[in-house]
Amino acid sequence: MSTVTTPADRVAITPSAPPRRRLDWRLRFAALSLIWGFSFLLIKVGTEGYAPFQVTLGRLLFGTAVLAAAMAVRRERLPRGARTWGHLAVAAFLLNALPFSLFAYAELSIPSTLAGICNATSPLWGMALSLVALSEDRPTRVRVAGLGLGFLGVLTVLGAWQGFQGLDATGTALALLASLSYPIGWIYVRRTLAGTGHSHLSMTGAQLLLATVQLAVVTPLFTTLPTRVSVVPLLAIAALGALGTGLAVLLQYGLVAEVGPTTAQMVTYFIPVIATAAGVALLGEALTWSTPVGAVIVLTGAALTQVRPKPRKVSQP
Repeated sequence: MSTVTTPADRVAITPSAPPRRRLDWRLRFAALSLIWGFSFLLIKVGTEGYAPFQVTLGRLLFGTAVLAAAMAVRRERLPRGARTWGHLAVAAFLLNALPFSLFAYAELSIPSTLAGICNATSPLWGMALSLVALSEDRPTRVRVAGLGLGFLGVLTVLGAWQGFQGLDATGTALALLASLSYPIGWIYVRRTLAGTGHSHLSMTGAQLLLATVQLAVVTPLFTTLPTRVSVVPLLAIAALGALGTGLAVLLQYGLVAEVGPTTAQMVTYFIPVIATAAGVALLGEALTWSTPVGAVIVLTGAALTQVRPKPRKVSQP
């Protein structure tokens, strides 16, 4: 569920000031895992009362409001330069507007547990894309093995040996496309926005603002105003935006600054576990043996794709 303009393991933008340390990083790590893990449940609840585009627009509105408040408190300014804003518009589409909308549409027909597991394939897609898009990111045998193992896990989750019976192909494809959108966006950001000199918070705030504008334009074209206000779905959307998009970005920002990107990105491996537990316990979604087993295989493969070779030591003459 990454919403950050500059993913921690891809691009480093120096913040204007180090964040204050309030809670132990482990507590904030756990909070971020819970927030993003429950996001798929909140999407599901939101779509029970509103159209997918409306869910996404509401999510972005509340998320942008949280970041705007944080920027005001820290006296941050939006970045300048037409070129930067142009690249941010593309990043907003690939990292926010598109995947958020795809997940919302996907959960019209697939359980939130499956959506959460599909989200965990993002590192696998990133590894596959890096083979052709990032020449400096050389693959290793371990990482390629992780890629193959991860996609074997996907087939296990989907029940390939049963001919994908009972599986909504369209919804699953939309969720997988949403997961693919993230690494595409990360690669684009790495190549266009690295080293701009703007703070992480400023860039992410501008990105969410642009994504909100994009959805504000698209939503009226494809949806109509709801005939009644559904309170519970509306509260779910508000929580999804304020917590799952706004607060989560701030938590991730602080974690990256304090413990580094490698540790911070480990949250990815807890999200599907929490999403599955929440979907089964709170929404009563069915769970077969292949779902948790496949999820473990996916996460193992994803972890292997993130293994970097140790730098060779240069012998001193």
